[in-house]
Amino acid sequence: MTGLHERHLAVSPEWLALYYRHPLELTHGEGRHVWDAAGTRYLDFFGGILTTMTAHALPEVTKAVSEQAGRLIHSSTLYLNRPMVELAERVAALSGIPDARVFFTTSGTEANDTALLLATAHRGSNQILAMRNSYHGRSFSAVSVTGNRSWSTTSLSPLQTLYVHGGVRTRGPYAELSDERFVKACVADLEDLLGHTRGVAALIAEPVQGVGGFTAPPDGLYAAFREVLDRHGILWISDEVQTGWGRTGDHFWGWQAHASSGPPDILTFAKGIGNGMSIGGVVARAEVMNCLDANSISTFGGSPVTMAAGLANLSYLLEHDLQGNARRVGGLLIERLRALGAGLPAVREVRGRGLMIGIELVKPGSDDADPDAAAAVLEAAREGGLLIGKGGGHNTSVLRIAPPLSLTVAEAEEGAEILGEALRAAS
Repeated sequence: MTGLHERHLAVSPEWLALYYRHPLELTHGEGRHVWDAAGTRYLDFFGGILTTMTAHALPEVTKAVSEQAGRLIHSSTLYLNRPMVELAERVAALSGIPDARVFFTTSGTEANDTALLLATAHRGSNQILAMRNSYHGRSFSAVSVTGNRSWSTTSLSPLQTLYVHGGVRTRGPYAELSDERFVKACVADLEDLLGHTRGVAALIAEPVQGVGGFTAPPDGLYAAFREVLDRHGILWISDEVQTGWGRTGDHFWGWQAHASSGPPDILTFAKGIGNGMSIGGVVARAEVMNCLDANSISTFGGSPVTMAAGLANLSYLLEHDLQGNARRVGGLLIERLRALGAGLPAVREVRGRGLMIGIELVKPGSDDADPDAAAAVLEAAREGGLLIGKGGGHNTSVLRIAPPLSLTVAEAEEGAEILGEALRAAS
């Protein structure tokens, strides 16, 4: 145990998890690589939990941060803030939501917290629909709509939450159905659930469940849900904290895989837009955003420095078509990983879109999750010079792969090779 690790344990909560038997201290990064305190270089396939979206130490972002910090670091939302207005204008236009209003926060948790506040205030109800196996953050309200037991830290709740089928395609009571019948069964479940309650405020859903192991329903499920929700006047909150900004390759936002229903009523975002700077936010049509009848500001949301970073990062993303790169390189990577997994009985499924890929591990000869194997692969990948994440449902048995969107073909091949060796070693 290093001295820094000992100091960490002495002052940090026991529940503050660290990866690896011998935790890493990362000291610097460049492009798709990071270095630890011992000088070891790693190919980064997790990006600080999908947050380093474009690249480590991206010159355009570091320059914008430095220049803004030299002028003014903080002002709060009580003053006009040019970088905040400029980024809000761009996000509103990209969101697809008509007459959109944008409110910036400091994290995805706070963004979802705000979305729940808006929905319950607008509808005059504290009833929320959420997806099984979901994750929406660590605040009291966000935990109360989190359907993943590993991350739901209390059963107490300020909300009455009802959980719906559909977020996990290959497990559960509808797993053996065709996509069409799966959607119909989930819609029937939603209809039945709504028949036993009244006045639900909103459905909150991740288009691709992040912490839950990069699971997703068939395209069109949330469009089918939307038809039911609209009949009941229920709002749809799309949690795009992990799926936004083109990471899935096929779409800029995850909700667009269900686009026949149009945009959501409320969209939340965070993580990648700041490329490591603390930015979250909510987009909603004016009628919903303006429903609050009491004061509400943010001391740190929309700070000049983070907004400057967000503007530079978003410009780089769009100008270099990183969504297209995620589609092309991600498609290559997922096929490479599927080929590697095909001969390994511990690999149940390789799934994902773009540069958002999950490898689900099970005990060979069964369908039982194997979190020990996932932990072993995580360690073996690190030994090979590759950093990945993990997640999943009741057991953390899914390897999560989400590199910066500027990943090259050569780096994808290198990472796949290291991961293949790690999977074989763990098996």
